[in-house]
Amino acid sequence: MAQIYELLWLKIILEDLKIKWETPMRLYCDNKSAAINIAHNLIQHDRTKHVEVDKHFIKEKLDSGLIYTPYVSTRGQLVDILTKRSASAQFQEIIIKLGINDIYSPA
Repeated sequence: MAQIYELLWLKIILEDLKIKWETPMRLYCDNKSAAINIAHNLIQHDRTKHVEVDKHFIKEKLDSGLIYTPYVSTRGQLVDILTKRSASAQFQEIIIKLGINDIYSPA
């Protein structure tokens, strides 16, 4: 939910800077079964009662075309390097994708 507010905030900043952003803003999600399906399907389940208000807000933004929630696999989540422990190979893959260089490696 907080990420959607951040996207809305970024859109306002872009508008203030006279930059038009016509395409939906992408909010990548690696939880296909819960987050994406709940946002697109407003059928209430017992387990989702606590997100009732949030899901209507999210659904409104999805329907208006403001945001788009593509699925990205857990391995593809670059932000995981900041929040989760990764295997060495996956860590190196993320480092390369982020363009982070080892300042101590010989040039």
